[in-house]
Amino acid sequence: MRARRSRAVSLLVTSVVLTGFLIPGADAQQEGEEAPSGPGAVAVVEPAAVNLDEIPAEPPVRPRPPAPRELFGADCDTVIEGSQATATCQNGYPETDLLRLHVECDRWWDVDADTAAVPLAPAGRTELTGRCWKEVRSAWVTHQRL
Repeated sequence: MRARRSRAVSLLVTSVVLTGFLIPGADAQQEGEEAPSGPGAVAVVEPAAVNLDEIPAEPPVRPRPPAPRELFGADCDTVIEGSQATATCQNGYPETDLLRLHVECDRWWDVDADTAAVPLAPAGRTELTGRCWKEVRSAWVTHQRL
């Protein structure tokens, strides 16, 4: 008996849902029009009209591309040998560059190190060094405008 009751409930829910889909279509018909009926009836829909005055004569203007950034930053070569990291930098640009060497140590108990900021004038050359107690995992140089 339980199977019949659940089947009846599901049929009732399905019919309510389908009715909900049909009602908006019935409301959309204009007054005075008759809905097409019969098995082969087809509803005729008029094509949408386009107002040519609303179409712009020219395509919209593209925004200007961003200005190219000035080149900045000294060229640095970093070398890691055992527990020591060395960066040799040369500034080929007309602005002073503040350089810092960052050293990440391989061992968990070894403290990572960052050097103090070193100003590098245009056409200048400098060498930055840092170290760990044991092995160096990685080293990199950061640049900052003065």
